[in-house]
Amino acid sequence: MVTAEAWALGEVFLELMEPEEALESESSEKSLFSSRHDYEESQEADETGTENPLLQPTLTGDVEGLQKIFEDPENPHHENAVQLLLEEDIVGRNLLYAACMAGKSDVIRALAKYGVNLNEKTARGYTLLHCAAAWGRLETLKALVELDVDIEALNFRGEKARDVAARYSQAECVHFLDRADARLILKKFITKSSLIITDPEKTPGKLFKEDKNAILNACRMKNEWLESHPEASISELFVQKQQLEDIVSPIIAKMSTPRQVKSARSVI
Repeated sequence: MVTAEAWALGEVFLELMEPEEALESESSEKSLFSSRHDYEESQEADETGTENPLLQPTLTGDVEGLQKIFEDPENPHHENAVQLLLEEDIVGRNLLYAACMAGKSDVIRALAKYGVNLNEKTARGYTLLHCAAAWGRLETLKALVELDVDIEALNFRGEKARDVAARYSQAECVHFLDRADARLILKKFITKSSLIITDPEKTPGKLFKEDKNAILNACRMKNEWLESHPEASISELFVQKQQLEDIVSPIIAKMSTPRQVKSARSVI
């Protein structure tokens, strides 16, 4: 049978994804309880024993139990493990969303090893990151960001996970995602600057050796700084980006300036 925690998560599934206006209506409340019942029925063991065997270890954070199912060929559920994990409800949510809402970051890290798409969207465009942000699961957000999920993904409202966290007044999650966004901005600028060297066809002119070395050294130093400062503040991250811009921008400007060619008469 499904635990009380699973019942609650079934209710949460619909509430998280419904527009706020709909949640306030009487018809939505009826739909909410109906969905909880449907979820219970879908997960509950019947006479043929069809309870999803991944449900309990996912909700309780039993990483070892999940690993046995995924990695032990002798386990009766081994062959269908991924299929069981990715079984969806009517709006496209699977057990990964249950893990996010329950704050089981270790489960997310463990399941990521089995090739699941952590950027998959529901019918309304919500991702696991949106889900963790809405429910204030800070450690789960950190795990997802470490796993390189798309922090810029938008739901049907045009909201990033950061916006959803703000809508649900999850202040710590908002701050963390703002820092993650600032880190991404710096990473993107480092990559863009590196392309000046690795993809010269996209550059506006000739790159001199000393300028090439300056960009290479600056990008290397900024990457090293990022690795050694995982808890850097937003202001510190923008200072690092500005420093890199101060090195790269004059070089690009110099490359874009037409070089003056001396005529033979001016040489005489």
